[in-house]
Amino acid sequence: MKNSERMTNIEIKLSYLEDFVSKLQDYILGQNKIINRLEKENLFLKEKIRELIDNEDIPNRKPPHY
Repeated sequence: MKNSERMTNIEIKLSYLEDFVSKLQDYILGQNKIINRLEKENLFLKEKIRELIDNEDIPNRKPPHY
């Protein structure tokens, strides 16, 4: 195999790797956006649950069957 053929093969592989890395980066950025949205939703729901618990007059006692 000639040096020019080897160089061409390396360039082809490099271009595939660059494309793969670019697609992977786009995918990771999308996943990061989803994670950030889910973290915000989780915090909102935690706060809502705390509010509901604080506004309810729930006695802290054992149920009758204990």
